[in-house]
Amino acid sequence: MSIRPATQDDAAAIAAIYNPYIRDTVITFEYDEVSAAEIAARIAKVQQHFDWLVLEEAGRIVGYAYYGKFRERKAYDGTVETSIYLVGDASGQGRGRRLYAALLEAIKAKGFREVIGCLALPNEASVALHEKMGFAKVGHFPGVGFKFGRFVDVGFWQLSVGNSE
Repeated sequence: MSIRPATQDDAAAIAAIYNPYIRDTVITFEYDEVSAAEIAARIAKVQQHFDWLVLEEAGRIVGYAYYGKFRERKAYDGTVETSIYLVGDASGQGRGRRLYAALLEAIKAKGFREVIGCLALPNEASVALHEKMGFAKVGHFPGVGFKFGRFVDVGFWQLSVGNSE
């Protein structure tokens, strides 16, 4: 198992992981599946200022995680928002914790102070992962998302990683 920065060559594998979440769940609020080209563009954009990591096993990408701006205003520059996804058969085996730990180290190394996880609810697996990583629930917004003909709650989890300046 290895964790490394994503490359453009990873885009198709990442799209293959992400598209079932779009198609079959409310975990993401995207409605339309994404192409490898779209993922490649997203990787390039994120990596201009932030990190996008992949988790690879035996040459197969089984997960990815990245972070970016939490909000556009300058006052939020010390805060980032994370995303993490695993292929369906890779969940529940500690892979998410390893990948998230690497992402948090990258966040700390870049000098960020606060990390936000935004979760569609209910999502027991993601809540458990965030709380195992030290995040605390700081907000709950009932019915702010809409997908598959129903309103979906959103929760925010926060972790302070230091860097007080």
